[in-house]
Amino acid sequence: MSSLKTILVTGPTGYIGGRLIPRLLAKGYAVRCLARHPECLAGRPWAGSVEIVKGDICKNEGLEKAFAGADAAYYLIHSMADLPGFEKMEEVSALNFAKAAAAAGCGRVVYLGGLGKEGPGLSRHLASRHRVGEILHSLGTPVTEFRAAMIVGSGSISFEMIRYLVERLPVIPGFHCLQTHCQPLAVRDALSYLIYCLEKPETAGRVIEIGGATCHRYQDLLSIYADIRGLKRRFIELRSWNMGFCSAMVGLITPVPKIFARPLLESLNCEVTCCGGEAFVLFPEIKPLDYATAVKYALVRLNENSVETSWTAAYTPSYAKPYTFEDREGLIRHAHVLRIGAPAGTVFRVFSGLGGERGWFYGQLLWWLKALQDRLVGGIGMRRGRRHPDVIHQGEALDSWRVERVIEGRMMLLRAEMRLPGKGWLQFEAVPDTDGASTLRLAAYFEPHGLFGNLYWYSLYPAHVFIFRGLALEIRRRAEAPLN
Repeated sequence: MSSLKTILVTGPTGYIGGRLIPRLLAKGYAVRCLARHPECLAGRPWAGSVEIVKGDICKNEGLEKAFAGADAAYYLIHSMADLPGFEKMEEVSALNFAKAAAAAGCGRVVYLGGLGKEGPGLSRHLASRHRVGEILHSLGTPVTEFRAAMIVGSGSISFEMIRYLVERLPVIPGFHCLQTHCQPLAVRDALSYLIYCLEKPETAGRVIEIGGATCHRYQDLLSIYADIRGLKRRFIELRSWNMGFCSAMVGLITPVPKIFARPLLESLNCEVTCCGGEAFVLFPEIKPLDYATAVKYALVRLNENSVETSWTAAYTPSYAKPYTFEDREGLIRHAHVLRIGAPAGTVFRVFSGLGGERGWFYGQLLWWLKALQDRLVGGIGMRRGRRHPDVIHQGEALDSWRVERVIEGRMMLLRAEMRLPGKGWLQFEAVPDTDGASTLRLAAYFEPHGLFGNLYWYSLYPAHVFIFRGLALEIRRRAEAPLN
């Protein structure tokens, strides 16, 4: 066991940070998290085992407290979105972090950046990753900087883009940028490098390039995925492309929004492969997976509905309006918001009791008709009920839904398991207000598959408005009733 004891992790709600923390705990480290929104960690199974500090690195808030007594710190923050001035924001954040680490006498900083050869051909986002590394190194704290290409794992944004493009497009445009090379790294291997370096003092002060066992053209990454899934896909060679148009199309075809798709597409023009074998010398115990094996592992996780973290944690929709309907970036959202004169815990107790013998509170006939239609096409209908009338747990069945996530006293997310031309979710959230009341947020999400999926949702739009609004009002009535 290393002499390091207290580890600070930034970006705990992110894709890598959310997976790194439980593994550090399993190794025996005391973990402290710095988060802008600590409430977003409440549903994580490890949340009660870590110290959580509220702060914002870009605003230089909470850093002194976060670094107090920390033996090492992970810098896992970066801008995924194509926003104006993101480079300056990343520089400010990195400098604030580096100053705080130096002032606290932190023994080590570990940073996960991006591959790519320095020069004018480097994309803006990869260049910004490199600049962040330079800033972290600049103030004297020993830094281990890892540089990786695409991370392959269930829920990673790069993998999800590949998955949806191949699944949805029988003919794929073969743009010239798809001929550049990439050395994708399995997420489990990336985590191994991040953890093992804490016990290797010789990795301090180094920039280490890490990648998987195989290199491929980007077009090959798509072809290999198609072969694994048994899909026949054709590529049509195209010499030119428009970045704005392509990123917009990716936003429509996949759940990845345009503001995230553009930086990923811009980076396709850059060769991102490892030079030399320093990682193999420093970490002989790590045997990186090849790309095809990493894809198979990711698909197993998806099929088992056991995705540990997802890039979507960085993209949270707004609930500012009493009623909203949005159809963008491949995901439709239909939401209702109501203020309720009852505590959030009471509202949670009401909506977490949905289904089973109690039914669905409002428009029960419509729910049963939908269940009947599902059974007629070979689905499960509402035959499963629920395990307990009052207690709900993550992972269990609830009529024709699966409980995907629960934050006790706050939120319940259901995933539809009926036969649909797409994927559907229903989210209930009770947000406490300062006066003892609360706000109910009821949102339905649908990710349509193809044209038929869109036609299906829009044909049911009037029924959805009726039933979801009525359901929200009935939850309020029950929560405010004297016996609740």
